[in-house]
Amino acid sequence: MSHYYENNPDLKSNPQNINFRFRGKELTFLADAGVFSKTRVDFGSRLLLESITCNLAGKRVLDIGCGYGAIGISLAKFYPNAVIEMTDVNQRALDLARRNAEANEIKNVIISESNLYEQITSRFDLIVSNPPIRAGKRIVHEIVEKAYEYLNPDGELWVVIQKKQGAPSLLKKLEAVFPKTSTVAREKGYYIYRSLKNNEIILDIFTKL
Repeated sequence: MSHYYENNPDLKSNPQNINFRFRGKELTFLADAGVFSKTRVDFGSRLLLESITCNLAGKRVLDIGCGYGAIGISLAKFYPNAVIEMTDVNQRALDLARRNAEANEIKNVIISESNLYEQITSRFDLIVSNPPIRAGKRIVHEIVEKAYEYLNPDGELWVVIQKKQGAPSLLKKLEAVFPKTSTVAREKGYYIYRSLKNNEIILDIFTKL
């Protein structure tokens, strides 16, 4: 059985188009068999995007485990002056993300293969992730643990997870790694967690929209 967080070049292709609207911007995505949420932009990703109300203009963002690019490309479309790095280990997902960036006329993304942070060399103002839950707890927690290292001093990590897929456990891990973590949204069993690297920050480090 093939999983969306693995490579399977022999998996039969079944491409599908997805129309998506983010903050007044119309986007279209091509998805396919072997990638996460191939028929629609999943509710968790949509809730995560809607929850990130900070201004990312001029910021550097990492979308880790980007899939076909729904989160990273949406942010890049709305913030053309930001730099969005998008990584995944699934080659089909990366190919789709590149095609989707081109189809949506996105110029401010860097899309590359990386097993978690292995090929990452930059530091970021924001790291976002809809983590590959089915890859297991160890992988999800590694995303959280190493995010701290790859964030700028005032950087933030935003993640989405369902309660039934380990939200309480992930919250404990976030609180162990980061000095300040909060639940910024909770809907239909999905939780959006925001973790700050700098505990002295009281207000948002970014200007609100």
